[in-house]
Amino acid sequence: MARVTVEDCIDKVDNRFELVLLASHRARQISQGASITVDRDNDKNPVVALREIADETLSPDDLKEDLIHSLQKHVEVDEPEHEGVATDAEMIGRADEEDDQPETIAFDQMSEEELLAGIEGLVPPEKNEDY
Repeated sequence: MARVTVEDCIDKVDNRFELVLLASHRARQISQGASITVDRDNDKNPVVALREIADETLSPDDLKEDLIHSLQKHVEVDEPEHEGVATDAEMIGRADEEDDQPETIAFDQMSEEELLAGIEGLVPPEKNEDY
């Protein structure tokens, strides 16, 4: 491919604006030291990024996910909830208890009035100017 144009890549990425975002993100990765998947041929990083997209050596979906991940400020990690697994505080509490006593599970029961009084006593979070 002698010259890379948007027309060479548009069949890989449908939206031209998304193509620009993906290619610029990939060019930044290359400038930060990421390995390239095509021959450089004395091309600059944006051209190499477009050639990688056009030659399908990188998946546009993977680039999009990586771009989204790089723009996120707070990443939530989805950890599976395990039933029957004790937390650290429960483990410490169990270690302090005597082993001779059988374990009984007790649930606290609150009246509706006690619950409302507890909710009213909560302090609202501080306002943050970043949001």
